[in-house]
Amino acid sequence: MSFIRAALVSVALVAVGALAAGCGSDSGTTVADQPAAVASVQVTTPVTPQPTPQSTPTPASAPTSAPTTRKATKPVATTKEVVEFRTIPFKKKTVTDDSLAKGEKTVRTAGVNGTRRMTYRVTIVNGIQTGKHLLSQEVAKQPRTQITAVGTKVDEPESSGCDPNYSGCVPIASDVDCSGGSGNGPEYVDGPVDVIGSDIYRLDADHDGVGCE
Repeated sequence: MSFIRAALVSVALVAVGALAAGCGSDSGTTVADQPAAVASVQVTTPVTPQPTPQSTPTPASAPTSAPTTRKATKPVATTKEVVEFRTIPFKKKTVTDDSLAKGEKTVRTAGVNGTRRMTYRVTIVNGIQTGKHLLSQEVAKQPRTQITAVGTKVDEPESSGCDPNYSGCVPIASDVDCSGGSGNGPEYVDGPVDVIGSDIYRLDADHDGVGCE
């Protein structure tokens, strides 16, 4: 830098000296008549080279993330024991009773339903029942059979005291004879009487269907 400046100053001095020599000549031209020559001195200031800024590399765009694959949720299975109760219907039984009038019915023992206890193992997957297995069962309450009695008794009609083999009223006895006859009773009947069945007392002697004529 100092060497360059010294060279420039020397050039300037030489130029000034030349101008002075011209001014002292005998040409008769005065200094006032000559235009002033101006030496053009160019001073060059060295420019310190600046480092070229390096361009910052543009970051590559981030790679697009691949679509996320959702993993399948593993089924959650649980088991538990469940107890249920089932109704056991009672049975019915009918018996005859000769102390009751024929066709009459009466409940001697009322029927009662029983209960059965059922134990299951239940499988649940994701909150939904998928299986049910019977583990055991037992009768928790025995049913009671209902018993109904049906009567078979037939009432005999009361006897009127008259033998049904004869019309009117011929008494029922070990023997009956016609009144006023030769028979010895012990019972007697006034005739005539119609024989409508068997003449068990032999009241119709002539067998015409009419006794004690």
